[in-house]
This record gives sequence, structure tokens and C-alpha cells, in this order.
Amino acid sequence: MNGRDLVRSVRAVASVGAAQGVRTVRAAWRRRRVDATGLPPRGAERARVPGTVRDVEPGPGGGVVRFGRSELRVLVAVNGAVFLGWDGAGPEPSYALAGRCPQPDPRAVLEPDTDGGWRVVAERVTVVVSRHGAVEVQTPGGVLLRRDLPPRWWEPVGGGPARWAQRSEVAADARFFGLGGRASGPRLRDGRYRLWNTDPGRPFTPADDPLHLTMPVQLVVADGGSHLVLHDNAWDGTVTLREGEEGAGSGHDRAGTSELRVQGGPLRCWVTVGTPARVLLAWASLTGAPALPPAWALGHQHARGGSGGEEEVRRVVAGHLEHGLPLDAVHLDVDHLDAHQMFTVDPDRFPKLPVLAEELRRDGVRLVSVVEPAVPARPGNAVYDAGAAGDVFVRDAAGEVVEGVARAGEAVFPDFTHARVREWWGGLYEERLAQGFSGFWHGMDEPTSFTAFGETTLPRSARHSLEGRGGDHREAHNVYALCMARAGFEALLGLAPDERPFLFSRSGWAGMQRYGGAWSGDVATGWPGLRASLALVLGLGLCGVPYSGPDIGGSGAEPSPELYLRWFQLGAFLPLFRTRTGRREPWEFGPEVLEHARVALLERRRLLPYFVTLAHLARRTGAPYVRPLWWSAPEDRGLRDCGDAFLLGDCLLVAPVLEPGTDRRAVQLPRGRWYDVVTEEAYEGPGRVCVDAPLSRIPVLARAGAVLPVRGVDGGLELEVWAPARGRTGGGLVVPDGGDGWDEPEIRRCTARWVGPRVVVEWQGGEGGGEPPFPVRVRGAGDRRGQ
Repeated sequence: MNGRDLVRSVRAVASVGAAQGVRTVRAAWRRRRVDATGLPPRGAERARVPGTVRDVEPGPGGGVVRFGRSELRVLVAVNGAVFLGWDGAGPEPSYALAGRCPQPDPRAVLEPDTDGGWRVVAERVTVVVSRHGAVEVQTPGGVLLRRDLPPRWWEPVGGGPARWAQRSEVAADARFFGLGGRASGPRLRDGRYRLWNTDPGRPFTPADDPLHLTMPVQLVVADGGSHLVLHDNAWDGTVTLREGEEGAGSGHDRAGTSELRVQGGPLRCWVTVGTPARVLLAWASLTGAPALPPAWALGHQHARGGSGGEEEVRRVVAGHLEHGLPLDAVHLDVDHLDAHQMFTVDPDRFPKLPVLAEELRRDGVRLVSVVEPAVPARPGNAVYDAGAAGDVFVRDAAGEVVEGVARAGEAVFPDFTHARVREWWGGLYEERLAQGFSGFWHGMDEPTSFTAFGETTLPRSARHSLEGRGGDHREAHNVYALCMARAGFEALLGLAPDERPFLFSRSGWAGMQRYGGAWSGDVATGWPGLRASLALVLGLGLCGVPYSGPDIGGSGAEPSPELYLRWFQLGAFLPLFRTRTGRREPWEFGPEVLEHARVALLERRRLLPYFVTLAHLARRTGAPYVRPLWWSAPEDRGLRDCGDAFLLGDCLLVAPVLEPGTDRRAVQLPRGRWYDVVTEEAYEGPGRVCVDAPLSRIPVLARAGAVLPVRGVDGGLELEVWAPARGRTGGGLVVPDGGDGWDEPEIRRCTARWVGPRVVVEWQGGEGGGEPPFPVRVRGAGDRRGQ
């Protein structure tokens, strides 16, 4: 135990009391002792680089280039994605991929290039391999998007996994995005970012890194084009980013750089190129379509902590109804669970939970239950006893079950990297469904110790199945939450086959969108935390996780009324809209906050059909609901550097208030005409405008020509059309949701155009065009600009 561990241990004792603190210190000592004997010392290492090309072996979609001390496999798949694997690494096995590797593109062939190199030319991308092992990814027109320098390995002389480093160069004007949930984003500035899912142990701010959900996924945007890179390796690593600099006058450009260093595992990656929409579509085809949430999960959800029971839940729901605040779900934290088992419901506080759940469902409110992986290690605990009998818990290198510290004390952890364990764990959800729960919220799934201040609960030497391959926690840690989400999602498919599962997690890895969404974890209450909330949602969306959101109001302190309201107004336009403020409800912040919060909630309810459409489009295309302003114009440098506003789908631009005392704010507009949705005042982009932002609302602008499906006054579907500029047409997509089942509704397109003095809306698709089958409301037609 070093000095940092000692400080953490003292803090643990001081913060949670002597008994729990002593357990934490004892667990930390145990981890160190187990790793000291379970992990071999690295000792002396031997450095290696690929060398020069010796020969090649062409194959479908590319082939293998052999160097003096390594080999590189190049594969272009039918979806246009490029696979690069060194030292014999293939695309499988992989936790990121959805099923098998896509088929190779038969038209892509390996052919000689200049200066002893080789290249693969495909329809959407060209890959050039130099004779020394540098790899360039280019557009079909020859524009360089990325240049990977020859990798370097450091191999222990006595055997064991090799460390490696990969340095890459991008255009001088390029900007980096992604790497999972980063509170300092969405644009990733120069710095070092760790790839190790971590619970910071306290409410976090933009300065904290890493956080709960890291991914080795980068989206790089430059004038010459965009590309997404997945380094398919779950080991602990770091990414060091440095943006480039364009030369002034006759000066030379300095390329941007990204250096990835990983402690072991295969050196392999996937690269997709094209527009942001195209690369996210290719990502979804590789790693799986995002799970489609039920319609109610796109409404307002409220997480309730504390020790209250059934009557407390009724009080919260009644308070929302009494104050005219729409509510779609109540989330119950760990306080509703039996403290002895931490999986079954507490019968004292919730003696008639199924009755309560049915009562709430009649009022349109669902119940969501928290699930954590730690199982209290107590004989007599039914879950523990069954798991011990079935040998489902993680063991150390000596074969002993690993124990950590969780909320209820000493705990053990299932090995979710084993299919048999996932099936066993999934069976436990049946009891929760029988109690009336409709969805599940995974927490503490990094996995982490409740009081370990960022320490992983499991020793790095702990053994995991890894789907039968065998390995240790160094490789399994980052995919632990992903496998837990898979266990829950697949169980719900079997237990409730007629309903779409609703599940979201605090931690995860590449491909987690297949099983549900994500929540931010404990963002620190404060204006920096509000800004971090938006950064996390934008960053995760660009990593293929379209459904996510923060806890409104943050954690660790009570927000001021102004901060709470501004956070609430932002949350009303995010996919996961969840309030969570300790024991304070919206009406407890005063009548002014209550009134403005009600307006925001009613607008969310009105936009619910639009959110449903965005959810279906995300499932089919991989496009996030919340998009950066540069989504449709990545070549616009002014938009690339803007992180304080976002697009909601193609139709709306949302400019949240992120600073206190603000009643006006500047907004960077993409090209085209934009209407203020309240005043209908028109603004022309591209450019920067100043708009009103009173306490009652945040600025929201609609794109000219947009067609939004909204909820009408009578509760039915209505089309809200924003008049296009004269001489131009507009349009939008509508997906009428058929319910919470598995029916795939047809995507219908609407167009809007001027015909004489009025805007005409036409319905396309299905059996033909014609007038829309829904009421139409045209807005912005009174603006006379451009006529």
C-alpha cells in the first residue's frame, strides 16, 4: 500500500465509520496481496518494431502483409469499415462486435504501391501500407485522414502480455471527440485520457478523468473528412491527444497526434470514414443497433432515494399530479431492497409492492429498480448461497472466491464474462418483474467498491472466463458492466418477450448500446456539473450510445433554484430525462421554479412523438438523438468548436443556459434559416446571433422547413411545420409508434413547400403520397424574408 492508498483508507474510515472503513482497508490490503502473488513481475522487457516488408498474402477484402518482426492483416468489409490487426490479431473474439465479423468486400484487393509498399483500394476508402509498417487511411480521392506510424511493443523477456504503443497523425485542423463519457468534452482538448472505467468515489466535475464509462473510440472531424476509430482492446490504457496547428504564411502545418498506450492484449482496430451520419451507421452495423426504449422511457422519470416506503412513493407521485407535472416513471434506489440480500425487495417497507405497481401503472407511471452486481457474502442470503453452489463468483489465481466491500459490507461478484453465469444472473430479474417493475437501472457496475475511492473492487489478478478463453481482471474490467447489461437485457427478452426491455447502466464499453442506455453517474451539483452533463451526452452519442442523460440537479449538494431550473430545462431536451434531488421535489424550489419547470415538462410531453421518431431512427441508422452543431456540416470550423448548444435530431437547435444570471446568450447557427419556437422570429445562418434566454425558458430554434411530429391538444399526433424559405422545400421523418412491443412501424416522409401564398405539406411513402392523415399546423409563415 503506497501513500495514496493510505490517504484513501483514512478518508474511508472517516467518511463511513470505523466498521465499514476497516473492512475497506482490509479489502485493499487483500487486493494488493493477491496481486503480488497472482501477477508475475514484468522484469526486463524487449522492444520491437515491425521491420520491413518481406512478403504478402492477398485474401478476400485485403490480405496479410508480413514484416521482418510482425505481420498486419488488412480487411475491408462490405459495409466499408476497415480492420487492421497486428501480430496475427483477427476481428474475433470481440466484445464490441455484434455477432460475427462482417463479410469482406470482394472488390477490395491488395495490390503493390510505390516504394515497396502495398495498398487496398475500396469504394469508400483507400488503405496504404508502407514498407516499414506505417498505415495511411485515405478518402477515395486521396485525401489523407489518418496516418498510423509503425507500432512499438515491449515484451517481457520471461513471457507474458506485451505492452504496446500506437502513434497516429491527423490533419492539422482536426478535432477529437469520443473516448466514451468525458466530462471535459465534447471536444477533447490536448491531454492524457485513461481507458479504465472508474468510480471517482465522489460527485465529479469536468476536471475528473477517467469516469464510469470509457471507450477506445475516437471520432475525428476535419476539413478533408471524418473518420471513427475503434481500438478493439479492453485492457487498461491511455490516449494522449494533441491538436495540430496550421502554418501561418509559408509555415508548415503541424499534424494533430493521438498516441494510444495499452498494457496488453491485441493491437487491432476498426476504421470507418465518411460523413458523421455515415460513420455512425457503419458503427451500428459493426457493434449492433441501439436498443429501442419503450415510449414511456422517453418521458419524465424521477429517481427517489431515502428510506421511505410505499407511502413515500405514493406521496411523490401524488405531488407531481397535484402540481400538474407529468410523470412517467419512478426509480427506486437501493433503499427499497432487503439489506441482507441486496436483490430481493424489502418486505417491511414495501409489503404490497405489486399492488402499488399496478396502482401506479393505471395512472401511467412505471417503476424502475436499481440493480448492483455485488452480492453480500453472507450464508443464508439466498442469492449468495445459490451463486456459491453454482460456482458463479469471480475467483483469484489461487482458486479462492474474491471478496470486496460493497454497501452491505463484504461482497462477492458474479463473473459475467461466462455465459452460464449470465443466464443464472438473468433469472434473478424474474422476482423483480413479479413485483411490478418495468425497467432496471444498473449501478456500481465498473465494478467498484462503495468506499474505495476509485479503486477497483477486484484484484487485477482475479480470474475470469472471458467466454471460455480464460484471462484476468486486467482484460475483463472494462467489459464487466457490458456483460452485466447483456445478462439483464437477454433475461428480459425471455421473461417479458412482448415488451421492449428498458435498461440503462452507469458503466459499459463499446457496443453497450445493444443492451440499453447510460446515465452519467454522480455529477457534482454546480454550474460546471451542468456543463459536464451536456458534454457526457454528446460524447456518448458520438460513441454510438444515443440514449443517455444526467441526474437533474446533480449530486453532493442541493442546487440553487436557478441552477435546478436551468438543469431541468436542459434535461427536458435530453433522451434520458431524470430528476433526482435527494428529498427535494420541483415544487419545493418555490412557485416560480415550479411554473417554469411545468412549462418545460409540458413541452417534453408535447415533443414525445418526435423523441419516439428519433429513437426509431437511432435504432435503424445509429444517429444519436442529441447531435453536435457540426453534425450536418463538419467542414464548418466555427461549429466544430461549439460545445454549449446542440441539435435535437435534424429539426431543433437547443441552446441551454450554462452560466448563472444569464438572460441573453449567443448562439452559433448552422447554415439556413432558424425560427425561435416561442416568438417565431427568424435568424439567418451561418453566423452568431444573440437571443433572449429569460428564466422561464432556454432558447430553442427550429430549422426552416422542418416537419416535427408532436402531441396535439387532444393527445393525438399532429405535424408542426416550420415554413421553408421561399424557393426552397423542407421536410421531415415521422415514425408513428405502435406501442411498447416489437412491431417495426414504417418511416414516413413529409415534405413542405410553398404553393402560392401558403405552405403545402405532402405525405410520402406507404401506398403513395397525398395529404397527411394527421392535423397540420404551419408556423413561421408570417415571416416575409426572402419573398
